Amino acid sequence: MPVGSPFHDRTLPLCESLNYREWAGYYAPSSYEPLHEHEYNAIRNGAALIDVSPLFKYIVSGADAAALVDRVITRDATKLGVGQVIYTPWCDEDGRVVDDGTVTRLAPDRFRWTAADPSGRWIERQADGLDAQIEDVSESLAALALQGPTSARVLRALSDADIDGLRYFRVTAGAIAGRRVEISRTGYTGDLGYEIWMAREDAGPVWDALMQTGPAYGLKPTGLLALDVARIEAGLLLTDVDFFSVRKALTTSQIYTPFEMGLDRLVDAGKGPFLGRAALAAERARGPRRRIVGLAVDWQTIETLYDAVGLPPVAQATASRVAVPVFVDGKQVGRLTSSTWSPVLKQMIGLATLDAAHTAVGTRVEVEHTVDVVRHRAKATVVATPFFNPKRKTATPAL
Repeated sequence: MPVGSPFHDRTLPLCESLNYREWAGYYAPSSYEPLHEHEYNAIRNGAALIDVSPLFKYIVSGADAAALVDRVITRDATKLGVGQVIYTPWCDEDGRVVDDGTVTRLAPDRFRWTAADPSGRWIERQADGLDAQIEDVSESLAALALQGPTSARVLRALSDADIDGLRYFRVTAGAIAGRRVEISRTGYTGDLGYEIWMAREDAGPVWDALMQTGPAYGLKPTGLLALDVARIEAGLLLTDVDFFSVRKALTTSQIYTPFEMGLDRLVDAGKGPFLGRAALAAERARGPRRRIVGLAVDWQTIETLYDAVGLPPVAQATASRVAVPVFVDGKQVGRLTSSTWSPVLKQMIGLATLDAAHTAVGTRVEVEHTVDVVRHRAKATVVATPFFNPKRKTATPAL
């Protein structure tokens, strides 16, 4: 049975919809209002406050902490400076993805590691012979994502941290409501945004301060339905939907490598030994057999399908996590795993796994689309991701 996060006593009275889902054993609001449109608009036009405490969180410390991190992840941890954050996958010996997440270097011998699935035991298994300790702080460390174009203004009004000097994928420290916090310029929306990390006992006062000051800047508490639309627009993958951990995969098709996920840039071939290095080097040389790509679905095709049966075209407000086949010349060449109507782009978009021969930008495909309980095929085109990539995401926020 799920339990409440450190913010549950604050979020429950605000959740008018009583629409919750389970996330890593916690209750997580799907949306606060009956519909999530206002929460999505907060992400793209104001500031959205999202409880991300259910993330699994670990502290890796000790004289060999950097060596352990470098042994596990596909990126070069030796290049990670204090105060820097990286997004990275990590793999098994065969180059198959175990999970993905962020690694933050808090000190020369101290790292914070986040993951979608429990990874503490996996990290510990790789620490043999090293002077490194792994502490699971998943329950003791609370976290909020503050995302959207006015998020910097909210933090300037509340925190003594150096928000103006905080660069993309960096972390700083400060206080909110007199409580010590760490603020990283990271997030899962593809927009200007921050993540705020604090001790569990400080969660309530920090939330209260944000909710008291934030509405003047368009802040709204935001649930997972709006976040799902935003992360697809940003071309960001979701575990158990767009890819699967090798530890949880039930079929061969559910097992992914970083190259199949389109994360080539995150595999550092020049770094020292790491899990999966040989297998990934071989795959890089021969090329992956498939890739996750972006698809833009032809809305005119959708309208024609509905018009043929006398129905108005329907663009679902919520993102779909139901996989559907993708075809080329009548043959299935992959599957569309996440799709949504993008309010900011006015377009139906999605993330799909396609055979390598059909992943070039501009390739025309067809995706299955059901109308009136009849399966049809709608035209779509392979496009580059992210679909939505505003300059404010990485730029220094204007005063």
